[in-house]
Amino acid sequence: MVKIGVLGLQGAVREHIRSIEASGAEAVIVKKVEQLEEIDGLIIPGGESTTMRRLIDKYQFMEPLRAFAAEGKPMFGTCAGLILLAKKLVDYKEPHLGLMDVAVERNSFGRQRESFEAELMIPGIAEDFVGVFIRAPHIVEAGENVEVLAKHDGRIVAAREGQFLGCSFHPELTDDHRFTAYFVKMVEESKAKNLV
Repeated sequence: MVKIGVLGLQGAVREHIRSIEASGAEAVIVKKVEQLEEIDGLIIPGGESTTMRRLIDKYQFMEPLRAFAAEGKPMFGTCAGLILLAKKLVDYKEPHLGLMDVAVERNSFGRQRESFEAELMIPGIAEDFVGVFIRAPHIVEAGENVEVLAKHDGRIVAAREGQFLGCSFHPELTDDHRFTAYFVKMVEESKAKNLV
């Protein structure tokens, strides 16, 4: 069984834990850098990206997270997590982790009160997935190796690049675990490959 961590500095951590367990994997809340060595994949949850970045710096997670990625281990960023993974941010000079070849615009669907749910077509994963969008970002540009998984109103809201998965919405806030299960499968495949 694979072990998947959820970065537990801020955001919807418990909901992700529940979704990982519902998808048949072991889940752990990551609060210390050394825990990264014990896990096969990592979810960076939604929350407030600026606050999360401050906490990543405060607890010295930045380089260990980059090293985790350099080992080829899968990482999944949801909402604020997507912002942290992106190589480019609209109206910002510097990215955060800068791992996934996408450009992301923060709060592009409006503020908190403009939160909404939308049915998404995620071919091969979930043809009728309800995405929960809360102050959601979106991907304005995807690199050539990035596979676009879903769009809403013409905007890219889910994408994958190799070991990296990112989405604008909160898959953990519904009882539909198919998108989390897709990440669990990515982690299982990555672990199997590394054992060969």
